[in-house]
Amino acid sequence: MTRAIELAWRGWGRVQPNPLVGAVVLVGGDPVGEGWHAELGGRHAESVALAAAGEQARGATVVVTLEPCAHQGKQPPCTDALIRAGVRRVVAALADPNPVAAGGAARLREAGIEVEIGLLGDAAAAQNAAFLHRIRDASRPFVALKLATTMDAKIADAGGNSRWISSSAARDYVHWLRAGFDAIAVGGVTARTDDPELTVRGQLRPRVAPVRVVFAADADLPASLALVRTAGELPTVVFVAELAPSRRVESLEASGVEVQRVGDLQTALAALRARGIASLLVEGGGRLAGALLAEGLVDRYYWVQSPLWLGAGGAPAMAGLPSIQLTGADRWIVAERRALGQDTLLVLDRS
Repeated sequence: MTRAIELAWRGWGRVQPNPLVGAVVLVGGDPVGEGWHAELGGRHAESVALAAAGEQARGATVVVTLEPCAHQGKQPPCTDALIRAGVRRVVAALADPNPVAAGGAARLREAGIEVEIGLLGDAAAAQNAAFLHRIRDASRPFVALKLATTMDAKIADAGGNSRWISSSAARDYVHWLRAGFDAIAVGGVTARTDDPELTVRGQLRPRVAPVRVVFAADADLPASLALVRTAGELPTVVFVAELAPSRRVESLEASGVEVQRVGDLQTALAALRARGIASLLVEGGGRLAGALLAEGLVDRYYWVQSPLWLGAGGAPAMAGLPSIQLTGADRWIVAERRALGQDTLLVLDRS
């Protein structure tokens, strides 16, 4: 199952809104075929793995990260392929929560195939957290916060300089990460200070380029910013306060920016979901990060820690968080921890 989860990552950025899925065919404990869902509309992991195994699949065990589907979509049901192949046993990490595709385990059992569900289920659920959120919560996107900070939790020095706190290895990782999200967001101050492009520029090219989002209550985004200059080429949404100056709003709209007036963050997130955005990667700044966390709107935190300190004058990673008693503080779940060059990546899930 560890290998199947590893294979599933190869579909990152190419299969959403479908889940990431990997599969391994075992004979006597040895792998004889493996596969993954590589492209939206393309063959499913089980079908690819069975094809690789060929006749060896008869009587074999298939290990897969998600319960095989039992419906006809862009591809035929995986249950039918498993039954035709004559497999003896299927071990899945997760039951499929999608009511359209669910029921595969029951179909396989009816055909006399042994089915087990739950092996490394937590790891598979963490991998597909955005997919699971999309199925279970239609009110807003899955929200992930990504911050690159110093050891003393600063995102910029006293002069506002943040390039570059993190290493080149960490920045490469962030471009890979961006490819798997429907939208990338920053706050208005970050947009003005860093002038980010919010595009994917790594080796992995996403199937659909993420929408760019800015939370700028005052609509103060000069026409010289890259986000504004290229709004006619790449979808760019700016959320402003209901009383934001009309002249600024009109200027942004003239540049091709989609401007929405909202009263709060929850309304903005609901508007994104209504627009079809099911996953959002927020990359700062400190006030936006603090506001989202304070309102319980962050589902995952990607924290890149760099081995340097900037001191009391540096910009805090999260501003405006209310005080919480230790006994009432939520303890987040560590989903991943590893090195990125000289930096450290810590991935935390709220639940």
